[in-house]
Amino acid sequence: MKIGYPCINRSIGCTANSTFRLASYSEERIATVVKNNLSCLRKILDFNLEKGFLFFRMSSDIVPFASHPVCKFKWASVFKKELLEMGDFIKKNSMRISMHPDQFVLLNSHDKDIVSRSVDELKWHCRFLDSMRLDGSAKVQIHVGGAYGNKTEAIKRFIKIYKQLPKLISKRLVIENDDRLFNLSDCLSIHEETGIPIIFDNFHHACNGNGTSCSDALKRAASTWREKDGALMTDYSSQEPGERKGKHAEHIDIKDFSEYLRLNSSIDFDIMLEIKDKEKSAAKALAAANKKL
Repeated sequence: MKIGYPCINRSIGCTANSTFRLASYSEERIATVVKNNLSCLRKILDFNLEKGFLFFRMSSDIVPFASHPVCKFKWASVFKKELLEMGDFIKKNSMRISMHPDQFVLLNSHDKDIVSRSVDELKWHCRFLDSMRLDGSAKVQIHVGGAYGNKTEAIKRFIKIYKQLPKLISKRLVIENDDRLFNLSDCLSIHEETGIPIIFDNFHHACNGNGTSCSDALKRAASTWREKDGALMTDYSSQEPGERKGKHAEHIDIKDFSEYLRLNSSIDFDIMLEIKDKEKSAAKALAAANKKL
């Protein structure tokens, strides 16, 4: 089991997701920003290795405007050396990497332009992981998309578009059950038609379950992952007390987390902690997990 956190480290004093306004775009500006983002990303990975956090979700802003028509910057060739070294570091230390584009990626949209832009966004994410020569266990995760008043038809559109995707994307793409629209059963119906692996989000399942227990749901999600995909990826969080339903917790509840591990000890899976305080909760979670071993 690998445990980690997404995108931002609050301890090391730099960020790997710096960006700028599109109106300020220039080749010089983007080259500087990408260089700094990659430098910080390496510092985050060094920190994570030292602390034992072997799962990390890289920010989608490492290369600002990467899928936008304005971006002609050849980031993959300019930073080829740095990217290959980063990939070697990740592989040498058996780290797990993922990426999660923003919610505007909608493969099942009625709008062909939105679908086209979504595919372009996924292409650059997958190219980024390819540029580090990471294998197919490094995934790009998305939600199924919108229901648009007819969930059945929305699922059919997703399946249709997925089957048209280039191998560059399909070898890395995974979907997750969400907290409002598409639950695990919906995702499983998509998997049956496409073979796409499903990330299990325990908090989303609690908000939008399908009548199955968390443990049974986790097992069903695990069954969608093949050897070449690596171990099941999961997202873990819990409800922030006193806030609207679905708001992620600021700090991990170790008692609940330990119980989650106990109930699912028979399953091999990696955990992305979607907890607001990032590496602080990751340290507590790792300590709790080590006690269970």
